[in-house]
Amino acid sequence: MGAGPAIVSEGTAAYTHLLDPKPWYKNTRTSQTERNYTPIERCTSNLISPLRLITSSTNGYDGSMMNGLQSLTQWNQAFDYPTGGKLGLLNAIQNIGSLCAYPFAPYMADGMGRKFSILFGATLMIAATVIQTASQSVQMFIGARFLIGFGLTFAASAAPLLVTEVAYPSHRGQATSMYNTLWYLGSIIAAWTTYGTFTIQSSWAWRVPSALQGLPSVIQVVMIWFVPESPRWLVSKGKEDRALKILAYYHANGNEQDPLVEYEFEEIKAAIAFDREVAANTGWLSLVKTPGNRKRMRIIIALAFFSQWSGNGLVSYYLNKVFTAIGITDPTTQLLINGLLNIFNFIVAIGAGFCCDRAGRRPLFLTSCVGMIVFWTAQTICFSIDQQTGSTAAGHAVISSSTAFTMFLAFTPLIVSYTVEILPYPIRAKGFIVFNFLLSLSLIFNQYVNPIALQAMQWKYYLVYLFWQCFELVFCYIYIVETKNRTLEETAAMFDGDEGLKRISDNAAKHAGLTHTADEIEEKETKSESEVAT
Repeated sequence: MGAGPAIVSEGTAAYTHLLDPKPWYKNTRTSQTERNYTPIERCTSNLISPLRLITSSTNGYDGSMMNGLQSLTQWNQAFDYPTGGKLGLLNAIQNIGSLCAYPFAPYMADGMGRKFSILFGATLMIAATVIQTASQSVQMFIGARFLIGFGLTFAASAAPLLVTEVAYPSHRGQATSMYNTLWYLGSIIAAWTTYGTFTIQSSWAWRVPSALQGLPSVIQVVMIWFVPESPRWLVSKGKEDRALKILAYYHANGNEQDPLVEYEFEEIKAAIAFDREVAANTGWLSLVKTPGNRKRMRIIIALAFFSQWSGNGLVSYYLNKVFTAIGITDPTTQLLINGLLNIFNFIVAIGAGFCCDRAGRRPLFLTSCVGMIVFWTAQTICFSIDQQTGSTAAGHAVISSSTAFTMFLAFTPLIVSYTVEILPYPIRAKGFIVFNFLLSLSLIFNQYVNPIALQAMQWKYYLVYLFWQCFELVFCYIYIVETKNRTLEETAAMFDGDEGLKRISDNAAKHAGLTHTADEIEEKETKSESEVAT
């Protein structure tokens, strides 16, 4: 590859000229084809990304499983046909368990490593899934779901950090977006599992789906030993040799002298040193101590609530209630539509995730908001007509507009990747914990309020979400900034002003000995323009 400037204008990534331009499935730097790797090494290299990503599947599985179980007569009989507050607690208890783990999760991720945190959380979820499957009472079922949520926090807090910090630079946005997209993979498995077990005339109709919730965690516990640790975490702990080897292995086929690896390694060191120099205190107060961090937290807090208060909570946990309200009462039909909707949502989310680097984050957010408003309005109108006239066509139109609505739910692939991107390393784990904490709060509110409000207000409850979606559009237009084509360090520094971005980039370029600093390039470009004008 030809030489080029380390810093280019318009904020483009500092090492664009060092990247392999081929897409991820053809990229020779990550496909391990240029060295004589053993079969186990090649297998490991191809498996590690899915292993880091599947943590999100556990959470997606839960939402769809609880939706499906509510359509199973066997489950309703076992737990005395829960409704209202009791049903809300059964759905919300997993997120209550997650809330209780948030004070501890960032310290484990930062102190003991991303891998250990994933292993701990996955192990706890396996044990909790066994208890959930063997439940003999509603109290036992609730307790098991609490433990699943508690363990999920540790794994889900560390997994996206590990994905982001290990991914090849030009694949980072897509890889991290795929993390939350795999929520739908778990949702699909749960939807079709409950559909398949519907005909079982015993408690195994709901015990089988309960048992399968632990499958992603089992896979992670078995294979986590082959997953690399975060180079950024290793550097922060003084283990620079190991960090360099991991960067070389996964980004340059083992070549530690590769210019890209040298640049990444030096930039990581410079960024961590810079952040420590500017913010010696990386405690919780550092999240709001500087103007840049306050900008980050404003966006992160908003995205946490937007991701669950856009109307998708009705589809995720209480779709069967919506079906019943519009006259679709057959359990088989409810389960079938639930399964098909989840497959459709998964395909759409994958498409949005792969578009994040091509289209950009800001355009996707704005397009998502506009599309949601349009089709949620259509749902509201059709729902009101169905409620007032009993029109079958209007009821079917509710399902159609609901399907179209999910096409524009770009928050699913973007909320995690965007949150992780804009946080600098010292507060990345803590900031991501705040995001997850608030996301769980919004989920708990949804899970308690939605069934009660939907029963009391019927179609008018849809108007509440419509007004909120309009607020989301205004907020995203004002505050969401584009992060496409920036390195992690550049993205984090841009919130602290041009000086922070310039200092990190100049330090990395000088330490790596690659090319020139931003000032030198700007001076050179000014001189060239002057010569052309002359």
